[in-house]
Amino acid sequence: MDPISEARRHWQDRGWLEAAEGMAAVTSIMRTQQILLARIETVLKPHGLTFARFELLALLSFTREGALPMAKASARLQVHPTSVTNSVDRLERAGLVRRVAHPADGRTKLVEITAQGRAVVEHATLELNAKVFRNPGFSGPEVDGLNQVLGRFRHDAGDFVETRFPI
Repeated sequence: MDPISEARRHWQDRGWLEAAEGMAAVTSIMRTQQILLARIETVLKPHGLTFARFELLALLSFTREGALPMAKASARLQVHPTSVTNSVDRLERAGLVRRVAHPADGRTKLVEITAQGRAVVEHATLELNAKVFRNPGFSGPEVDGLNQVLGRFRHDAGDFVETRFPI
């Protein structure tokens, strides 16, 4: 038995017909997120990473200098600054990042990826690509459709502002 279908039936039985499908969709998305995160965490655990720490390392590895102000990392990852601080603390203890002074602003600290951090994130990324991202459990057309639907939803919710440039 699918527990979400059963919950939908209960919603309908209680007369919440206009909300039943939306409840089932939201609950399915939340459960899918849990399943995907568990798969990702299984891959990352041997690397000593959580998904949040992996995302921070990946972000830093993509920057030209390998470093960002903590506030900018928080904004780009769309998480509270406290979450970034927590991730940096743990990554720093593992030798994967370090805090350094900003060269132009003495009040600002940068978080900088170390050579060891680059190696860990490279290996973890290759493994995530092979074990999760190349085959997330959806067909190619389903992935395209999900990206379109979820991208539109996130845009409409104010998650990002799309800028289009004329060709």
